Amino acid sequence: MRTLHKSIRHLRNAIRFSCDGFHAVFRSEIAFRLDLLIALCILLITIFLPISLLEKGWIISSLIFILFAELANTAIETIIDRISTAYHELSKKAKDIGSTLVCLSFINLFIVLGCVFFSHIGAFALH
Repeated sequence: MRTLHKSIRHLRNAIRFSCDGFHAVFRSEIAFRLDLLIALCILLITIFLPISLLEKGWIISSLIFILFAELANTAIETIIDRISTAYHELSKKAKDIGSTLVCLSFINLFIVLGCVFFSHIGAFALH
């Protein structure tokens, strides 16, 4: 029973820390807020599109991947800035790689959206 209470406390703390992280990135990062706005808009459109549940899942997963990449990028930038805000080639490299994460996540979304769109272009044209 003691391990159950410990597990519940651990889960509660993990959720609280996750919420703290979300609030921190939401308050401090305009890029995250923009990505979240884009994701919410595409999510609302996706919900009402006449596409399969699997295709909706691909789109939603791609949107989550964008937010994941933005969070990872922000974490990298925060760690680098914590160490030093002075320019260093390795700091630039780490920040650029974080930025590439976000770019690739958007490319992934565009590929998924393109595949879904082109697989239905004939069906959309018939309606």
